[in-house]
Amino acid sequence: MKILAINGSPRTIRSTTRLLVQSVLDGATEAGAETDIIDLCDLRVTPCTACEGCSFNGICVYDDDVPALVERMKGADGIIFASPVYIDNVSGQMKIFFDRLADAIHYQLLFGKFGCSVATTHTSGGDEVVAYQNHVLNYLAVVSVGGISVATGGDSSAAETRSEDARALGRKLAGAIASGYSDPGQEEEIAGNREFFKDLVEENRDFRPDDYERWVQMGWIR
Repeated sequence: MKILAINGSPRTIRSTTRLLVQSVLDGATEAGAETDIIDLCDLRVTPCTACEGCSFNGICVYDDDVPALVERMKGADGIIFASPVYIDNVSGQMKIFFDRLADAIHYQLLFGKFGCSVATTHTSGGDEVVAYQNHVLNYLAVVSVGGISVATGGDSSAAETRSEDARALGRKLAGAIASGYSDPGQEEEIAGNREFFKDLVEENRDFRPDDYERWVQMGWIR
Protein backbone atom coordinates (compact mmCIF):
# COMPACT_ATOMS: atom_id res chain seq x y z
CA MET A 1 0.00 0.00 0.00
CA LYS A 2 1.56 3.28 -1.14
CA ILE A 3 0.49 6.78 -0.10
CA LEU A 4 1.88 9.91 -1.76
CA ALA A 5 1.59 13.38 -0.23
CA ILE A 6 2.04 16.52 -2.33
CA ASN A 7 3.02 19.59 -0.32
CA GLY A 8 2.16 22.87 -2.02
CA SER A 9 3.95 25.15 0.44
CA PRO A 10 6.76 27.26 -1.06
CA ARG A 11 8.56 26.93 2.28
CA THR A 12 9.00 23.18 1.52
CA ILE A 13 10.76 21.42 4.40
CA ARG A 14 10.46 24.49 6.67
CA SER A 15 6.70 24.70 6.30
CA THR A 16 4.10 24.14 8.99
CA THR A 17 2.01 22.44 6.32
CA ARG A 18 4.73 19.88 5.76
CA LEU A 19 4.96 19.23 9.50
CA LEU A 20 1.22 18.56 9.65
CA VAL A 21 1.11 16.32 6.58
CA GLN A 22 4.09 14.36 7.91
CA SER A 23 1.98 13.50 10.95
CA VAL A 24 -0.72 12.19 8.61
CA LEU A 25 1.89 10.07 6.87
CA ASP A 26 3.21 8.84 10.22
CA GLY A 27 -0.28 7.57 11.05
CA ALA A 28 -0.51 5.85 7.67
CA THR A 29 2.87 4.24 8.28
CA GLU A 30 1.64 2.93 11.62
CA ALA A 31 -1.21 1.28 9.70
CA GLY A 32 1.17 -0.46 7.34
CA ALA A 33 1.48 2.00 4.46
CA GLU A 34 4.60 2.89 2.51
CA THR A 35 4.65 6.68 2.34
CA ASP A 36 6.40 9.45 0.45
CA ILE A 37 6.14 13.23 0.27
CA ILE A 38 6.91 15.56 -2.60
CA ASP A 39 7.55 19.28 -2.15
CA LEU A 40 5.89 20.74 -5.20
CA CYS A 41 8.15 23.78 -5.25
CA ASP A 42 11.19 21.58 -5.83
CA LEU A 43 9.72 20.64 -9.22
CA ARG A 44 9.38 22.46 -12.54
CA VAL A 45 5.67 23.10 -13.05
CA THR A 46 4.71 25.25 -16.04
CA PRO A 47 1.34 27.01 -15.97
CA CYS A 48 -1.31 25.54 -18.24
CA THR A 49 -2.17 27.65 -21.29
CA ALA A 50 -5.35 25.73 -22.21
CA CYS A 51 -3.93 24.72 -25.59
CA GLU A 52 -5.86 21.42 -25.30
CA GLY A 53 -2.92 19.51 -26.78
CA CYS A 54 -3.09 16.86 -24.07
CA SER A 55 -6.66 16.00 -25.10
CA PHE A 56 -5.43 14.42 -28.32
CA ASN A 57 -2.56 12.26 -27.08
CA GLY A 58 -2.35 12.67 -23.32
CA ILE A 59 1.02 14.42 -23.64
CA CYS A 60 1.50 18.00 -22.44
CA VAL A 61 3.40 20.37 -24.72
CA TYR A 62 5.58 21.37 -21.78
CA ASP A 63 8.58 19.21 -20.93
CA ASP A 64 8.68 19.65 -17.17
CA ASP A 65 8.18 17.53 -14.04
CA VAL A 66 4.40 17.20 -14.08
CA PRO A 67 4.13 14.05 -16.25
CA ALA A 68 6.49 12.16 -13.93
CA LEU A 69 4.53 13.36 -10.91
CA VAL A 70 1.27 12.17 -12.45
CA GLU A 71 2.88 8.77 -12.97
CA ARG A 72 3.85 8.76 -9.30
CA MET A 73 0.23 9.52 -8.42
CA LYS A 74 -0.99 6.70 -10.69
CA GLY A 75 1.38 4.32 -8.91
CA ALA A 76 0.07 5.25 -5.46
CA ASP A 77 -2.99 3.86 -3.70
CA GLY A 78 -3.59 7.03 -1.70
CA ILE A 79 -3.10 10.73 -2.49
CA ILE A 80 -2.79 13.57 0.01
CA PHE A 81 -2.99 17.22 -1.04
CA ALA A 82 -1.51 19.71 1.42
CA SER A 83 -1.37 23.49 1.16
CA PRO A 84 -1.14 26.61 3.26
CA VAL A 85 -3.95 29.13 2.90
CA TYR A 86 -2.99 32.11 0.76
CA ILE A 87 -5.75 34.73 0.44
CA ASP A 88 -8.52 32.21 1.08
CA ASN A 89 -7.21 29.55 -1.29
CA VAL A 90 -4.37 27.13 -1.95
CA SER A 91 -0.90 28.45 -2.69
CA GLY A 92 -0.26 29.70 -6.21
CA GLN A 93 2.09 26.79 -6.79
CA MET A 94 -0.62 24.29 -5.86
CA LYS A 95 -3.20 25.98 -8.08
CA ILE A 96 -0.86 25.90 -11.09
CA PHE A 97 -0.32 22.20 -10.45
CA PHE A 98 -4.05 21.54 -10.19
CA ASP A 99 -4.62 23.26 -13.53
CA ARG A 100 -2.08 20.92 -15.11
CA LEU A 101 -4.14 17.90 -14.01
CA ALA A 102 -6.82 18.53 -16.65
CA ASP A 103 -5.99 15.42 -18.66
CA ALA A 104 -5.90 13.20 -15.57
CA ILE A 105 -9.29 14.64 -14.63
CA HIS A 106 -10.87 14.29 -18.08
CA TYR A 107 -9.77 10.67 -18.45
CA GLN A 108 -10.30 9.77 -14.78
CA LEU A 109 -6.81 8.33 -14.49
CA LEU A 110 -6.86 7.99 -10.70
CA PHE A 111 -10.17 6.18 -10.35
CA GLY A 112 -10.22 3.66 -7.49
CA LYS A 113 -7.84 5.57 -5.23
CA PHE A 114 -8.49 7.21 -1.87
CA GLY A 115 -7.18 10.47 -0.50
CA CYS A 116 -7.42 13.26 2.03
CA SER A 117 -6.44 16.90 2.40
CA VAL A 118 -4.39 19.05 4.76
CA ALA A 119 -4.28 22.81 5.22
CA THR A 120 -2.64 25.31 7.56
CA THR A 121 -3.54 28.94 8.00
CA HIS A 122 -2.84 31.86 10.32
CA THR A 123 -6.45 32.54 11.25
CA SER A 124 -9.12 31.44 8.78
CA GLY A 125 -9.87 29.62 5.55
CA GLY A 126 -8.37 26.28 6.48
CA ASP A 127 -11.56 24.26 6.34
CA GLU A 128 -12.47 25.85 3.00
CA VAL A 129 -9.09 24.95 1.50
CA VAL A 130 -9.44 21.38 2.76
CA ALA A 131 -12.86 21.23 1.10
CA TYR A 132 -11.47 22.65 -2.15
CA GLN A 133 -8.59 20.15 -2.26
CA ASN A 134 -11.00 17.32 -1.59
CA HIS A 135 -13.15 18.65 -4.43
CA VAL A 136 -10.12 18.40 -6.73
CA LEU A 137 -9.58 14.83 -5.54
CA ASN A 138 -13.18 14.06 -6.54
CA TYR A 139 -12.53 15.60 -9.96
CA LEU A 140 -9.68 13.11 -10.24
CA ALA A 141 -12.14 10.32 -9.31
CA VAL A 142 -10.44 9.91 -5.91
CA VAL A 143 -12.68 9.38 -2.87
CA SER A 144 -11.58 11.46 0.11
CA VAL A 145 -11.73 10.12 3.66
CA GLY A 146 -11.62 13.64 5.12
CA GLY A 147 -9.11 16.28 6.02
CA ILE A 148 -7.52 18.38 8.72
CA SER A 149 -6.77 22.09 9.01
CA VAL A 150 -4.88 23.99 11.68
CA ALA A 151 -5.02 27.73 12.40
CA THR A 152 -1.63 28.52 13.89
CA GLY A 153 -2.10 32.13 14.92
CA GLY A 154 1.50 32.58 13.85
CA ASP A 155 2.80 29.84 16.14
CA SER A 156 4.48 27.20 13.99
CA SER A 157 4.33 24.68 16.84
CA ALA A 158 0.51 24.74 16.74
CA ALA A 159 0.51 21.92 14.22
CA GLU A 160 2.15 19.67 16.80
CA THR A 161 -0.87 20.03 19.07
CA ARG A 162 -2.98 18.35 16.37
CA SER A 163 -0.48 15.62 15.57
CA GLU A 164 -2.64 12.82 16.98
CA ASP A 165 -5.66 14.00 14.95
CA ALA A 166 -3.42 14.05 11.89
CA ARG A 167 -2.13 10.56 12.62
CA ALA A 168 -5.71 9.34 12.98
CA LEU A 169 -6.48 10.74 9.54
CA GLY A 170 -3.50 8.86 8.13
CA ARG A 171 -4.66 5.63 9.74
CA LYS A 172 -8.13 6.20 8.32
CA LEU A 173 -6.71 6.68 4.83
CA ALA A 174 -4.64 3.50 5.10
CA GLY A 175 -7.68 1.65 6.38
CA ALA A 176 -9.75 2.80 3.42
CA ILE A 177 -7.12 1.50 1.03
CA ALA A 178 -6.86 -1.82 2.84
CA SER A 179 -10.54 -2.47 3.51
CA GLY A 180 -12.54 -0.10 1.32
CA TYR A 181 -14.49 3.05 2.05
CA SER A 182 -17.75 4.34 0.65
CA ASP A 183 -19.21 7.82 0.54
CA PRO A 184 -22.38 7.89 -1.61
CA GLY A 185 -22.29 11.67 -1.97
CA GLN A 186 -18.76 11.72 -3.35
CA GLU A 187 -19.39 8.68 -5.51
CA GLU A 188 -22.44 10.37 -7.04
CA GLU A 189 -20.39 13.49 -7.77
CA ILE A 190 -17.60 11.42 -9.34
CA ALA A 191 -20.11 9.56 -11.50
CA GLY A 192 -21.61 12.87 -12.63
CA ASN A 193 -18.19 14.21 -13.56
CA ARG A 194 -17.47 11.05 -15.52
CA GLU A 195 -20.73 11.40 -17.44
CA PHE A 196 -19.75 14.97 -18.33
CA PHE A 197 -16.26 13.97 -19.54
CA LYS A 198 -17.58 11.00 -21.55
CA ASP A 199 -18.26 13.15 -24.61
CA LEU A 200 -14.59 14.22 -24.74
CA VAL A 201 -13.39 10.62 -24.52
CA GLU A 202 -15.76 9.58 -27.31
CA GLU A 203 -14.78 12.53 -29.50
CA ASN A 204 -11.08 11.62 -29.21
CA ARG A 205 -11.47 7.85 -29.55
CA ASP A 206 -9.47 7.77 -32.82
CA PHE A 207 -6.60 9.72 -31.23
CA ARG A 208 -6.59 7.77 -27.97
CA PRO A 209 -7.94 4.28 -28.63
CA ASP A 210 -6.37 2.75 -25.52
CA ASP A 211 -7.99 5.30 -23.23
CA TYR A 212 -11.30 4.86 -25.02
CA GLU A 213 -11.09 1.09 -24.63
CA ARG A 214 -10.36 1.49 -20.92
CA TRP A 215 -13.58 3.46 -20.52
CA VAL A 216 -15.46 0.77 -22.41
CA GLN A 217 -13.98 -1.98 -20.24
CA MET A 218 -14.89 -0.02 -17.10
CA GLY A 219 -18.47 0.17 -18.33
CA TRP A 220 -18.37 3.97 -18.51
CA ILE A 221 -19.07 3.96 -22.25
CA ARG A 222 -21.57 1.54 -23.77
